Formats: sequence, C-alpha cells, structure tokens
Amino acid sequence: MAQKSIYEYAAKKLLMSELPKYFPDYNYHGKLAVVTPDTDWNKLVTDHPWLNTDKLAAKPDQLFGKRGKANLLLLDADFDGLKTFCSDRLNKEVEIGSIKGTLNRFLVEPFIPHEKEFYVSITSDMENDIIHFSFEGGIFVEENWDKVIHIPIPLGTDISTFDLASKLPDLGELRNELVQFIKGIYQVYVNKDFAFLEINPFAITNDKKIVPLDLKAKLDDTASFQHIDTWANPENPIEFPRGFGQVLSKEEQFIADLDEKTGASLKFTILNRDARVWTMVAGGGGSVVYTDTIADMGFAQELGNYGEYSGNPNREHTELYAQTIIDVLTEKPDPQGRPKILLIGGGIANFTDVKATFMGIVAALRKSAEKLRNVNVKIYVRRGGPNEKEGLKLMEDVGKEIGVPIEVFDRYTHMTKIVPLSLKGDS
Repeated sequence: MAQKSIYEYAAKKLLMSELPKYFPDYNYHGKLAVVTPDTDWNKLVTDHPWLNTDKLAAKPDQLFGKRGKANLLLLDADFDGLKTFCSDRLNKEVEIGSIKGTLNRFLVEPFIPHEKEFYVSITSDMENDIIHFSFEGGIFVEENWDKVIHIPIPLGTDISTFDLASKLPDLGELRNELVQFIKGIYQVYVNKDFAFLEINPFAITNDKKIVPLDLKAKLDDTASFQHIDTWANPENPIEFPRGFGQVLSKEEQFIADLDEKTGASLKFTILNRDARVWTMVAGGGGSVVYTDTIADMGFAQELGNYGEYSGNPNREHTELYAQTIIDVLTEKPDPQGRPKILLIGGGIANFTDVKATFMGIVAALRKSAEKLRNVNVKIYVRRGGPNEKEGLKLMEDVGKEIGVPIEVFDRYTHMTKIVPLSLKGDS
C-alpha cells in the first residue's frame, strides 16, 4: 500500500459526495472554495456566491497542522476580511516546526458556531481497521489521548450489522446521528481505499447537523484504477501534493513529470548530491529493502538517492530514468578518491521484461561511458524474471564495451547480496 496525503479540500469533497450513500439523512453544506496567488476574486465570488452572504473561515491547505497556533486560522470573517487575511499571507514564507515553506493555498468554508468538538479517525493494521473516537476533539486531543476510545473492526466486517453503539461511550440524544455518521465514514474509508482518515474536530450544530471542521486523509494510490469514477477520474483527478516545504530539484521534477506520462511507476528523490552510493531499484518494496540494507551496514550518510522503477516501464522511459540518475551521480568524483557505486537491483519479476528494461539502462550507460569512467563508477547488478539471462548478458557486454566494471548476479544470488559485495572494501 502506498499511502499518499491529499488536500483537505479534496478529502472533504470526496467524503461528503460519498457519505450520503451510507448515511442518507446526512446533510452537509458542501460549501468549499480554494484561494491561491492566482485567484480572481471576482470570479471566485461568481462561482461561490455564499462568500458574500456567509460568515467565513479560512486556513492553509498544504498538508500541515497546528494552523491555529501559528496564527494562520481565520474565523467569523466577512468577504473583505477574507481577502485581507489571504492577501497578507499568500506567497509569504512561514516556519512550521522546523520546516520552512511558502503559503500558496487557502481553504475557505462557512464559519460554523459550535460549543462542543468531537474527534474521530480511522487507521488500519494487518488484521483490523481501527476506529478512534473521543468527546475531546480539537487542538488538545493529543493531551487527552487517554480519553480516546479505540475500536478494532476485523477486516471484511459488514459495518452495517456491527454493534458499534455498544463500543462507544454514552452519546445521549446524539447517539443515532453519531453512530450513523461514524459507520458511514467507515464505509467510505473502505470502499474508496483510504489509508488514513482523521476528522479533528467535527461539530454538531443546534439542529443536529454534523460538520467536519478539520480533516486529514491519505489514499492508497495503487488503487487508483478502481476509482476512475471518483478520485482517479483522468479529467479531474485528486492530486497527491508534496509535503509542505518540499522543493523538487530539476531532476526530481523531470522524473515526476515522466511518472505522470506512463502507467508504470518512476520515483526519484535525491538525498545527497555528493554521495558515493546510488541505487536504481526495480519495485517499491525492493527499494525499501536495499535502502535499509545500506543503512544497516553503516552507509546511510553515503546514500545518494531513494526511488524505484516498476510496473514494466518501456525502454524509452527506463533509459530516461537511468540517465537522470547517472547524470547526478557523475557530477563530481568522490573527494577522497574512492569509487562511486551504482546498485542496479531488484527481486524476481513476474511480468516485467528484464531484457527490455535493461536495454534502456544499457543505452544510458553507453551514452555516459566517459562520465562513468571519470568518476570511477563501479556497477553491481542483481535481477531475476522474464528474459533475465538475455538482460544480464547485455549488462556484462556493455561493461566490457565501455570500460566500466559491472558485476552481474542472477536470481540465485540473494537480492541484497550486492550491497556488501560492493561496500565490503570500505566497511
């Protein structure tokens, strides 16, 4: 499961469009707007006339919390107050904890007067989904975590017949609405492949309307093919934004753009441009295993990147991916004169054509022969799968052709064996 955070705006839109399927009496106002540095205020009001009539609330929608404590929360304002609040803060750098970033997105919705705040979230482990509920919602929920009730729901449970009410505290006259609400968001969580959902807080108005005030969510992005009708619709897909303060290098942005153009998965994060050890790993699970192995051997500070290519990328995309990694690792030699290491690893593929993907990597190696020699790169390869013999032979041959040492291992060598083989001379 690949858990990726989504904007609060998108999470509320998705949750509230789906919730009435399971909680027919639910009535959410659905009034949400987004303000960015490019917002045309006149058009915004035309699209959302309630901005001129309702009292308003606004906050940054950029995947960070504690917005009230950072004086980034607007409450009970009119439209002019909203414009002033956003204009004074957009494009300004702020520090949240130890992270600095620029404010470029605000979520606007009606201000909801309320007296009581509640907390609910849903998480998952190997055997259960877990509902967490508390009467003590809001910014102090962490300080009151001992008051949170945790209700495990075995995977596959039909929540409509599950006796949730008996697991919750005495809810008084709100009992029926709260039970229906929690069961409803649980069904949305399961059916729309959420990986995490937290509503903190939600409020109940005097006329018993339940309103989510603050919401955080993650989706399992590997399930996108199942949700073309909702959150993965190609014409209006839910975004998976970077974390607050994260700025992509030109190489990371190039791979991110390439990833969007293919049905395969191409990921690349630079950890240290001056590092000596670099990886080109097939498969998300494999990338974690290789990274952990390198760190366990004491070479975490020497690791240059984290990433993966998977989903049977074609030759062209694999070549571009490989070329990007090679360009960064060959920018400068190791200051101590040691060899640089490139680990081209992976497990035993079921469907990915090893020869086809290696043809792309080989093409990048040929184009970069001089650069690889200049920084004294040594390459270690371990791979298995369809056409592995032909693919590994390509690697052996190109090493001899371009004068770069390449050691090749097949499925009969343990997947991470190339890590100690490549680093043992320095350990």
